[in-house]
Amino acid sequence: MKATPWDIDAELTPSARLAIELLASGGDGRIVLDSKTALNRYMSAPYPRRALAFASSTANDIRPEAFRHVTAIVEQGVGDYARRLASLNKRIHRAYGLGAECRIVFAPSGTDLEYVALAAVLHRQSGGIHNVLLGADEVGRGCLHSANGRYFAGETATGFAAEAGKVVEGLEQVTLADIPVRCADGRARTGGEIVDAVRMEIERARTEGKHALIHVVHGSKTGLILPQSSDLDRLEAEFGDAFTVVVDACQARISSAAVRDYIARGAMVFLTGSKFMGGPPFSGFALVPAAMMEAAAPLPAGFATIFRRAEWPARWPGTNILPGTDNPGLALRLEASIFELERFQSLRREAVERVILLFQEALANTLLVPFAFSLVPPYPGEAEEEALRHPREMLTLATLDISAIPCGETFADAEELHRALAMAGVRLGQPVKSVRNPGGEWAGTLRVGLSMGQIHDYAKLPEAEQYDALAADLGQVAAAIERAVAHFSARKSGRRSKPRRPVRRQG
Repeated sequence: MKATPWDIDAELTPSARLAIELLASGGDGRIVLDSKTALNRYMSAPYPRRALAFASSTANDIRPEAFRHVTAIVEQGVGDYARRLASLNKRIHRAYGLGAECRIVFAPSGTDLEYVALAAVLHRQSGGIHNVLLGADEVGRGCLHSANGRYFAGETATGFAAEAGKVVEGLEQVTLADIPVRCADGRARTGGEIVDAVRMEIERARTEGKHALIHVVHGSKTGLILPQSSDLDRLEAEFGDAFTVVVDACQARISSAAVRDYIARGAMVFLTGSKFMGGPPFSGFALVPAAMMEAAAPLPAGFATIFRRAEWPARWPGTNILPGTDNPGLALRLEASIFELERFQSLRREAVERVILLFQEALANTLLVPFAFSLVPPYPGEAEEEALRHPREMLTLATLDISAIPCGETFADAEELHRALAMAGVRLGQPVKSVRNPGGEWAGTLRVGLSMGQIHDYAKLPEAEQYDALAADLGQVAAAIERAVAHFSARKSGRRSKPRRPVRRQG
């Protein structure tokens, strides 16, 4: 690792160095650190950094407290992999208030969780599975492969040399439909439009002798929730057990009550520790109803190239084919994530809501109004009733239309700006194609999101200081954008200007 000293906000003891090495191992190619920047593909790090970050919608740097927790584990020895995951299993159950009706499968990323859903409904119908994905652009492009029963990268977390796009052995009878969640102009589609599209795919599956696997997006990259529970009720009344629901809540912007409600209705729930939860990338876990596990077919042979035995419940049929090896990197990433989850869950609900509302106020005062940015709504633009019932958790993420500034007019501009800000020490969520500019091109966007750890830290401040702290941190984001705009303007006019790094790290 060649990171310079100011990049690392931790003492580099031997245990800390080993923790960094392990945290960056046991995943696919996205987790590997670049030899020059010591950052992964998402420009985040498995060590605390002196950087300003509101990037929980894409990927986090591990926070200092979680890093100390992980380093302490490394000092004592990570220990038996199966026991470590069993302990994490119990802690997740406690954190979300889950009972014996739920089982947990661990995975090295949210993309890998798609394989769990396929395994849960394998052989329900002789014709195979018809997987209905909602908005691949809003949940991750790699899911187009994994949800179709194919490898999504050139290697897996087990070290298997895969070929992206090649079918995983045992998942040959999977077809995929990707239903867009936004219209061609970027507007969010209505619940009715989504339900109509889903209904057509269920009917197609039934005609082809397949079992339909229907995705619910509970918190897309821009905060969409589709379809709603009432829509699922109508589909269940019409089609009965012809389909199974899997909830993509990988952003983890979901309440414990909502998680339990989905499980109670027989749905799987996907969560990752690397988004709102605040842990380092990559880690994930699927919450699976116990009855679904009991009825599952044996795991397909190809899973031996993707998963390890300890990551699955012992009673899941066919786990004996999985290798009994360890993945200490995944165990440590999960430890960091659940550490943040437990601290967040210890907060009073009122304290959390206060910080979220202050975040929205500070966001308006520091970024929206001064730059004439606008919010991309996480629901159909005219759906006021839906806006009122949108969960508070979704207010921890704001997607900004930044086309009002010269270096944000197009999506390509925003991608360049996002990288420039990151290299200058300000990390925001990656741009998402969700709004058009007057010329019809995709306009520039950026996402600003809180993490559980940030909310915890702001909530622990005296109430009189919370808004000022949020405004000061978001003010640094505004200052960095101002410098980037000046640099862009100077470059266009032929003058030289270089964005400077902010000197103060957020929270």
